[in-house]
Amino acid sequence: MRQCIAIEMPRSDTAGSSDKTLLIRHDRHHDTHEKADMSTVLITGANRGIGLEFSQQYVADGWQVVACTRRPEKSDALNSLAARHPQQISVHALDVADHTQIDQLAASLPHLSIDLLLNNAGVYTGSHAAGVFQAPDYETWAYAFLVNTIAPLKMAQAFSPHLSRSTQKIIATISSQMGSIADNNSGGSYMYRSSKAAVNMVVKTLAIDLKTAGAIVVALHPGWVKTDMGGPNALISPTQSVSGMRQVIRRLTPEDSGRFISYNGQMIPW
Repeated sequence: MRQCIAIEMPRSDTAGSSDKTLLIRHDRHHDTHEKADMSTVLITGANRGIGLEFSQQYVADGWQVVACTRRPEKSDALNSLAARHPQQISVHALDVADHTQIDQLAASLPHLSIDLLLNNAGVYTGSHAAGVFQAPDYETWAYAFLVNTIAPLKMAQAFSPHLSRSTQKIIATISSQMGSIADNNSGGSYMYRSSKAAVNMVVKTLAIDLKTAGAIVVALHPGWVKTDMGGPNALISPTQSVSGMRQVIRRLTPEDSGRFISYNGQMIPW
């Protein structure tokens, strides 16, 4: 499982988006719209892969960071980043499967304003081959739902006061195109697919329920990324994936709330 980081970053201006596509440039660090004032991002699963790359890119753009990881003592790359930027990053122990830990972390940051809550922590379980029907491990399946589906909702609930104090009020959850029912033409991966389809419904419902609060809630597809989860045969690097998702996030408007968007700006069918 990944871990969590919160970062403060420069507040970005929003730009409009079309109904079909958000135009994306793959710039790793410099986005001139993100240099104005400081904003804050909280990232779960910040110790490796996509979460670590988010942390690195936001720090490079001047955001102030709060980073969450399940095992800080094992998060060498994250700790190294924090040591280089001690005024921007604070590292926190957080297992998103533990609701008590989530509540305790929220309570320990009573005055923090969070512009962007990034639900990045996730697990991939049960890679059943396409076209092969086998009995899944139901205990593992339940754990996948706890981390991939329930935790993002719990995080939104626990940190809603922190989001309400901010200007941007964005909740972005890293989902997967494998959670798209319309796009499932290959079968397999029951546990992962179902947990991501379910979190997509969480995102859509949150977007409706938090509309009057001014929040923007989206699900993001990171692409097939070369990480521990994605494997060496994946198509894009963490840098490409995160650069694209950050461009999508920067351009979000209230009209985008409740949408499922790929790292390249393409809308994905539910």
